[in-house]
Amino acid sequence: MQIGYARTSTLDQTAGLEAQQRDLHKAGCDKVFTEQVSSVDVTARQKLAEALEFIREGDTLIVTKLDRLARSVAHLHEVLTAITNKGAALKILDMGIDTSTPTGKLMLNIMGGVAEFERSIMLVFCT
Repeated sequence: MQIGYARTSTLDQTAGLEAQQRDLHKAGCDKVFTEQVSSVDVTARQKLAEALEFIREGDTLIVTKLDRLARSVAHLHEVLTAITNKGAALKILDMGIDTSTPTGKLMLNIMGGVAEFERSIMLVFCT
């Protein structure tokens, strides 16, 4: 089964949420979990927790972009561990990453580090 997860950080981003849902359905998702909550407080992401609880062996959790799923390498590893412990995979549409392959796992770890680096650089220059 293919399960989608879509998130925006504010209620004002409804169009972005709808676009994610559309892309996830187009990618073949049978079920999509959606929420509008900031990624800063990862404990507040109830729908992500529900999606991780819902997935089963052989399933794939699909997100449109890495930053919709995790904002830090530590959180990414936590989510990926939860997925792989269930025998499932993660697919990130805009990056073409699929962790059901060894190359996909490697690329995800590299891109997660780059994304966290970019975010920290933006915070330095924007403050």
